[in-house]
Amino acid sequence: MTVVLAIGTKKGLWLATGTDGRAGWEVTGPHHPMNDVYAVGFDTRRAAPRLLAGITSEHYGPSVAFSDDLGGTWQEPDHAPIAFPEDTGAALARVWQFAPGPVSTPDVVYAGVEPSAVFRSEDGGGTYELVRGLWDHPHREQWGPGFGGQAVHSIVPHPTDEARVTVAMSTGGVYATTDGGRTWRARNVGIQAYRSPDPYPEFGQCVHKIAQHPDQPERFFAQNHHGVYRSDDGAQTWQSIADGLPADFGFPMVVHPHRPDVIYNFPLTADAMRFAPGGRCAVYRSEDAGKSWDALTSGLPEGFWCGVLRDAMCVDTDHPAGVYFGTRSGTVYASRDEGENWRPVVEGLPDVLCVRAVVV
Repeated sequence: MTVVLAIGTKKGLWLATGTDGRAGWEVTGPHHPMNDVYAVGFDTRRAAPRLLAGITSEHYGPSVAFSDDLGGTWQEPDHAPIAFPEDTGAALARVWQFAPGPVSTPDVVYAGVEPSAVFRSEDGGGTYELVRGLWDHPHREQWGPGFGGQAVHSIVPHPTDEARVTVAMSTGGVYATTDGGRTWRARNVGIQAYRSPDPYPEFGQCVHKIAQHPDQPERFFAQNHHGVYRSDDGAQTWQSIADGLPADFGFPMVVHPHRPDVIYNFPLTADAMRFAPGGRCAVYRSEDAGKSWDALTSGLPEGFWCGVLRDAMCVDTDHPAGVYFGTRSGTVYASRDEGENWRPVVEGLPDVLCVRAVVV
């Protein structure tokens, strides 16, 4: 098997193909040069994986491109594949997330965008329609922008129930639908709203990322703007799992592909100091669903005054699983032994925005 990494940056997309059992990497790019690539996604429900890229040009605006041959050729529609209906008075700023639906709906792909909204495609990601139930939610007028913008950055379709989808946004928090997107409810009980007069409001939390393991769909993990949480009841209530971490601020939250209790996190010092605590580059892994944490540092640099963004960490589905993250200083690191040891994949890239892996 071969692993392919899609690396989205501030100036284009790079693709890295693993060689010698992921000991080495062949890197190509940039694809879509000088475009922001905030979102990449692999849809593995097809005979050949489809690679989706949310691209934003300073001249032509945001669009979606896709490739069915792992970046050899690209298709991009001549019209905007994601556009807000005229009656919304909104305009698309960028795409933040792609999420293929469950196997039972092989052509459904969701896109999370800025301003905060979800779009749904029924043709594999070529064209999209606004999910009106979330856009028309009575809370929407009170959702505010986070430091990076107001966007739906996490979409988690239920692995077997196509009517259930859970999303997260900054700011606004976690919302879920159980009826295919017609209605949505806030799911933030137990998540603290940092600097809010009400520390535990119904909504308004600045959730940075949520994750779920398909074998345990009622369990979620969340990285908040100060706060790390687990839910064991389908995101209805949350409990803190930050004890054992050097800081509770950060962006990524990643679940191991085969072991539901194993999660990965990259803490940063605080919202006003967005670099690794003490300048120590460390991925933190929990093997007991957040009860305890271990720092994984072998092969990672000292004097690391940088950060890792919410979608710039991922895993592959190989055995043992590979773990990957990209930094804001343009280096992508890989571990082919579940985080025990790390090596650079590529250095000198622009600001890394997202990293996704597929096994082919």
